[in-house]
Amino acid sequence: MATASDFRTCPTTGLKVHLPAERLIKANAVAAVVFLAVGGLFGLLVALTRSPWAARLLPADWFYLALTAHGLDVLIVWIIFFEMAVLYFASAVILSSRIAAPRWAWTGFVLMVVGALIVNVAVLQGQSSVMFTSYVPMKAAPHFYLGIILFAVGALIGTFVFFGTLVVAKDEKTYEGSIPLVTFGALTAAIIAVFTIASGAIILIPTLLWSVGIVSYIDPLMYKTVWWAMGHSSQQINVAAHVSVWYAIAAMVFGAKPLSEKVSRMAFLMYILFLQLASAHHMLVEPGVSSTWKIFNTSYAMYLAVLGSMVHGMTVPGSIEAAQRAKGYTKGLFEWLRKAPWSNPAFSGMFLSLLIFGFLGGISGVVMGTEQINLIMHNTLYTPGHFHATVVGGTTLAFMAITYPLINLIFRRELVMKKVAQFQPYVFGLGIIGISLFMMAAGTLGVSRRHWDITFSDAPLAFDYPAAAFLMMGLNGLSAVLAALGGLMFVAVTVGSILFGAKIEGGAPAAKPKAAPAVAQYGSVQHPAIPGTVVLVAIFFISFVLYYFVNWKYLSEVWPLR
Repeated sequence: MATASDFRTCPTTGLKVHLPAERLIKANAVAAVVFLAVGGLFGLLVALTRSPWAARLLPADWFYLALTAHGLDVLIVWIIFFEMAVLYFASAVILSSRIAAPRWAWTGFVLMVVGALIVNVAVLQGQSSVMFTSYVPMKAAPHFYLGIILFAVGALIGTFVFFGTLVVAKDEKTYEGSIPLVTFGALTAAIIAVFTIASGAIILIPTLLWSVGIVSYIDPLMYKTVWWAMGHSSQQINVAAHVSVWYAIAAMVFGAKPLSEKVSRMAFLMYILFLQLASAHHMLVEPGVSSTWKIFNTSYAMYLAVLGSMVHGMTVPGSIEAAQRAKGYTKGLFEWLRKAPWSNPAFSGMFLSLLIFGFLGGISGVVMGTEQINLIMHNTLYTPGHFHATVVGGTTLAFMAITYPLINLIFRRELVMKKVAQFQPYVFGLGIIGISLFMMAAGTLGVSRRHWDITFSDAPLAFDYPAAAFLMMGLNGLSAVLAALGGLMFVAVTVGSILFGAKIEGGAPAAKPKAAPAVAQYGSVQHPAIPGTVVLVAIFFISFVLYYFVNWKYLSEVWPLR
């Protein structure tokens, strides 16, 4: 049983922080930023190698090595480390509870660190350049699979510590009524994580045995099917987690409450029931998967999953608008948005994350999830263009945004280089917008997804992409440099603040806590008026319909009707 000395109270927010949970959040957040920096460097090298103005920066073998390391470090390691920090924050801190089984949580953290290091060593040794998907019959070194398994086991332990903390908080009555919406969103992410990690174990343990010669054969279609149950579902953990972060920042910055707790929770439930089925778009050309399954997953299941994201895409800005209008920003449709704190990197990063995820990641995801259209773009650069909009523009930018208030709340440090922090979300966001748009444009022109040299200069048969494709790849390289600069700014501010920022002394709670009532309590805003959000949603739908039509036109040119 924790004692009063095991807790402190944040003087700014009034949130009660369990010190063992605080230390775990710090450790996971620091590890996350380290691997973000490593993975980002590999990503920059990949983008430059494929750009016309720095073509062949890396030789072919190093290109695929860097591509493998980039995918693993930023799609898996950075994000899941940070999600562990989010889970502990959403349970122990928001619920003012002690964390359950901190020793088990540290065991999970150590396994994750060891696993991540083993995977990176395996890749850098040059015998495991199998890329993020690691499809068989390509075979990596045994410790490549071992590292991923250890990392996954550590994450699973952390997930169960989160579940245990919810039980502790309920049993010790640290909150009243239902858990807050941010915690509910984190619970959604944790439930999907259990499914994801179980799928990974089902396929990666036999693959490890195959790599050492104990198992003689792994069926490629079976591997791909089960792997994507893990690979794509891991990205659905990201969606649930970063949407939770959107709600948290709206509450912490504006004191905003959701438009409807019940509707937002139903949208999270749709993620659990339908969103992980989105992996179907990786299987649409596989003959071993039935047409019925493909049609169901690219129609009804996708519609319900997308509906969940559309609900969040309306309720998050809607809750901010309602909070701003309650403060008197009622002139016209958008005074509430114009008078928002755009110099606050927590808000600007969150709102850019929402826009990029919705307009670029969301619309392109629906297009890719449509069975007929998918076939003309799936194995092109359009695919990484899409998931850079979702995972980088959506998840990574949201996680960067929540880091700024967490430096104050958890690390108890003032930000250094505040001007750099102020501009960082815009620099990084603009770079990611460019990467996503130019990759998708190059993919629309047919540029292959993973080829080292799009000029095919060593090929026995000549092939030329349109000149516009090379322009898109050059602009993609420039955008990658800009995104890398934004990432470097983030690392510099966070590391500098943790090491050199002025200490914030924890004392008695503030007289008027700003965030706790909204972020840590259940409840909806009463009778909201959100005309500005309605207009933004209308713009989104118009953009979606127009782009959807354009892609059907592209399809008609591939399959002309005579």
